[in-house]
Amino acid sequence: MPHAVWSGAISFGLVTIPIKGTAATEDHSIRFHQCHLDDMARIRTRKFCEIEGAEVRAEEIGKGYEVSKDTIVAISDEDLAGLPLTTAKVIEIVAFVPYSEIDPIRIGEGYYLEPDGQVAAKPYTLLRQALERNSNAAVARFAWRGRERLGLLRIRGNAIVLHSMRWPDEIRSSETLAPPAVDVPEEEIERALALMDVMASDDIPEDAAVDRYTDAISDLIVAKQGGKELPHAAEPEAPAGAVVDLMAALQESVQKAKASRGEGKHATVHDMPKKTAAKKTAAKKAAGKKAPAKKSPRRSA
Repeated sequence: MPHAVWSGAISFGLVTIPIKGTAATEDHSIRFHQCHLDDMARIRTRKFCEIEGAEVRAEEIGKGYEVSKDTIVAISDEDLAGLPLTTAKVIEIVAFVPYSEIDPIRIGEGYYLEPDGQVAAKPYTLLRQALERNSNAAVARFAWRGRERLGLLRIRGNAIVLHSMRWPDEIRSSETLAPPAVDVPEEEIERALALMDVMASDDIPEDAAVDRYTDAISDLIVAKQGGKELPHAAEPEAPAGAVVDLMAALQESVQKAKASRGEGKHATVHDMPKKTAAKKTAAKKAAGKKAPAKKSPRRSA
């Protein structure tokens, strides 16, 4: 079992539920070390005091906030522990709001919350069952890793999950990112909808839920270690002409999606109006033809 990364209590009105929090996810990425190219020895980082010019031990290092160029205010762990916050050891539920009002971009990492001790079992189960029946999201406040955060409580299986959330002022605006106004014919939108219908799935497709990059890195490491031929990417197809018909490209994408999924006879698609001379649009540039997908390598144990 993963070790607890947080302990405290959930505050739900006058109900207090002792809990422990564990990470709900884990990273399987392959991590590289920095090495000296001459002999592949590991590169180490040492911490030096810029005034004394001497290496500093871990127990000699503390926190400080730079209020001006030459002034740093020391902040100790005791200072932080004594902050006048009711959420220092409590996940305080503050509201229940519709899920539609929660912008997914604000949702961060997830943590499983488990009851801490037998006395917490009943109130934990009470809150879990209430959350299952409530159609709104439970929004909470809690303090962790030196700051107060917003949180979102939800149910996954038989466990309560806490997601950290970004504060509103931490979300950057997207207003300047949209392209200039473009007139898109309705029939092109219909063809895009048809492609979405063909690609619709009840769950994430199995072949899409494979980390091909990590598998490819694993194969590369094994090949180099064993002195074998290194795996290489397939040669990309020659790019098509610079100018394509967007309508034709969408229609071809629909047909390819049907063929790859074997759903051509059963797919539900929007009726696509025939292209007329009056609505014929000028040819547009495309980003280029997509390189063929590589065969997914085996997942190493």
